[in-house]
Amino acid sequence: MTHKTHQVPDDGRFWRTITSPVGAILVVVSDNGVMRIDFIDRDVEMNLARNNSHAKHPILSDALAQLSEYFDGSRTTFSLPLDIEGTEFQQQAWLALARIPYGHTVSYSEQATSIGRPRAVRAIGTANSKNPIAIVLPCHRVIGADGSLTGYAGGMDKKIWLLQHEQSR
Repeated sequence: MTHKTHQVPDDGRFWRTITSPVGAILVVVSDNGVMRIDFIDRDVEMNLARNNSHAKHPILSDALAQLSEYFDGSRTTFSLPLDIEGTEFQQQAWLALARIPYGHTVSYSEQATSIGRPRAVRAIGTANSKNPIAIVLPCHRVIGADGSLTGYAGGMDKKIWLLQHEQSR
């Protein structure tokens, strides 16, 4: 993976864009933890590069190392502090994603049940679509009740690649 480091001016966030097997990814951290891991297109990456300040941050370095290990197949779990903002329900839904084992999938219904809200299947889908931390909070592991691959904010091609990557290990 190639790296470009950036610091958001004056707001205490640090970021880097990386090139991965599934395309460009933006990683944003604060002093408290990872805030975003998001798939981006080349235009966004080029705009971020204009503010390049070569910032260094230990959480950012750790996140990049763990993502690299994930993509090379040597990491199956993540151990990163998180700094996520969302409603209480969204945070419950997102943290439930981290409990889905590597190489496995669950349905939206199973995810809803895991947080004690078995009737909130649609709300789970909506929360997952707003997941700010792709891969680490693996919403790509959530599928339809019938086993079908359903939508993925990063794109179905990325969801398929991530699932195949995990199942091949």
